[in-house]
Amino acid sequence: MSIVIGKKKVGLGYPTFIIAELGINHNGDVALAKDLIDAAVSCGADAVKFQKRTVPVVFGTALNDKREVPRDLLEKAIARGVLPPDSVTRLRATDFGDTHNGDQKWALEFTHDEYAEIDRYCAEKGIMWSASPWDEASVDFLAEFEVPFYKVASASLTDDELLRHIRSKGKPVVLSTGGSSTEQIRHAVDEVGKDDLILLHCTAAYPKLFNAESRAHINLRAIGTLRSTFPTVPVGFSSNDGTRVPAFGAAALGAVMVEVHLTLSHKMWGSDQASSMEPVWFRDLCEWIRGFEECMGDGIKVVYPEEIEVMKKLRRVGQTTGL
Repeated sequence: MSIVIGKKKVGLGYPTFIIAELGINHNGDVALAKDLIDAAVSCGADAVKFQKRTVPVVFGTALNDKREVPRDLLEKAIARGVLPPDSVTRLRATDFGDTHNGDQKWALEFTHDEYAEIDRYCAEKGIMWSASPWDEASVDFLAEFEVPFYKVASASLTDDELLRHIRSKGKPVVLSTGGSSTEQIRHAVDEVGKDDLILLHCTAAYPKLFNAESRAHINLRAIGTLRSTFPTVPVGFSSNDGTRVPAFGAAALGAVMVEVHLTLSHKMWGSDQASSMEPVWFRDLCEWIRGFEECMGDGIKVVYPEEIEVMKKLRRVGQTTGL
């Protein structure tokens, strides 16, 4: 029970596939995205992942909601040419005093040329990349880059049309299940099909502190529940808590894939920075998972030559044996 992503097999018995979720932690800056990619490569991730949205389609009238947005983010967005002309006019007329939700959403989206640069950079660094498309046009956008897999965000699990459009591209699908019931997950699996599918257990809440309550909500035992409910579908884990223990525990429980948010610093502006891992912890996680895999062995109980020498020294002289 395995699938192939790029040139790597993913499934029970194979190395855990580790995704560094960069999401929108790049703050609309390609240079920062490259720094995050470098960190992911250095730490040992198998892939990096972004978010891709067609802003008006996904957010609709919510784009007009008032929202405080950092001026430097907007000035950079204007320089990149990603804000609509009417937004630029409004911001300049009010000296950036009248900011909307849409200003931020547009500012955090990369253009085709910027993703082309990211695509080239990932190829140069030898790491796979993909994104979570939130609408059909974004799926088509990613298809132009021949991404090796599509990631479905938890919020999109109930979007049947999007699931079918993603499946039409013929690539592996990774489906997060946060905030969804077993019945909803079963329906999504029926829509997308079980072939080339990986389910990720996920708790959609983003705990601010790793306390007793949030630990219980992480609910790692649900990995086994998903595995027994969908026995032919590999199961992994998507972490939103920003700490190392849950993702490592998931790998130890047999999660075939772990996805963890990565940031360069918790002090950076952005809604996901606080629930992400800084590189030092992300590196620890990758090293723990790979070290754990090395320690697994083949499960056959044998007596190694090194043990025989030790036992010669430690066992009582003349002791009897049942053999």
